[in-house]
Amino acid sequence: MAVTRQGYALGKANLRYGESRMTLSNARLDAVRAVAEAGSYAGAARLMNVTQPAVSAQVRGLEAEYGVRLFLRDSGRLVPTGLCLKLCDSAERMAEARDEAERLLLSRSSLREGKITIGLGNAMPGMAVIAAFHRAYPGVTLKVETGSHQKITRAVLTHECDIGVLPDVPADPRFRREPLAGSEVIAIAPPGHPFARKPEVTAAALAREPLIFRASGSSTQRAVDRMFSRAGLDPQPFLTLDARDGLYEAVVNGLGIGFLWRESTSRTDGVARLAIAEMRGLGTHETVFSLAESEGRIVDAFFGIARSTGAARGPAAGAVPA
Repeated sequence: MAVTRQGYALGKANLRYGESRMTLSNARLDAVRAVAEAGSYAGAARLMNVTQPAVSAQVRGLEAEYGVRLFLRDSGRLVPTGLCLKLCDSAERMAEARDEAERLLLSRSSLREGKITIGLGNAMPGMAVIAAFHRAYPGVTLKVETGSHQKITRAVLTHECDIGVLPDVPADPRFRREPLAGSEVIAIAPPGHPFARKPEVTAAALAREPLIFRASGSSTQRAVDRMFSRAGLDPQPFLTLDARDGLYEAVVNGLGIGFLWRESTSRTDGVARLAIAEMRGLGTHETVFSLAESEGRIVDAFFGIARSTGAARGPAAGAVPA
């Protein structure tokens, strides 16, 4: 069995000569492992940077308390017994488990080597916040999940995502929120469509066109449904898609009129963007949110970046306090 030095530092603070309470502590296990590696109390003391009496007191106390022999003397060297070797194996696994526990805690707290999972409903402006966060904290590993409003909200609620970035986040007491930027739903049409020359279209005019809708879990589609409902209209799409990119490509290829959040993508190719008259005053805002109970330096740092990014973009249209 190879006995390593892993974990000695964890026991050093408790390894003091004359310690009265004898238990199967990390300090005592570390002392046994150090003696097994060094072959003497003096060598173990040097490995652990403590005094020789401190090491011998820990080992002998353990032997006396449990009525066992952990070392035999052979030519002036302390040789571990079979029981000692098994104990060292167990202690090694315990040290590895301690290290893994520490890595787990650091993964949620260290701005040098932590991890965070972010859910995006739209690529923008969330990706801009992620880019700013990465520039500020390049050591943090980022994982990004994308999906519908419903999917990302559920992922935050079930702790699959640490943070979400979505439009139209409800004022739910379960959430900590930071508004980013005002946004509204617009229509997109192929460049050759007659609407492409208009700065604005009406819901009634849109209802007469072949429409492309998003799936029902989409915040875009909920906003479109509300807009048509307020106008007393109930148009039916000829095509329904579950992803924004698919909808965008369908419009580029001349299949019909689609809808998206104005700031949801930086793409401008292949479509004409059209304001909708009935959407005036109905804008919402992209919001960074997490569970209110979520704490930690990484989550706090992301909210800090979001706050500064939102301030740089200007006040969110229609924003409500977080």
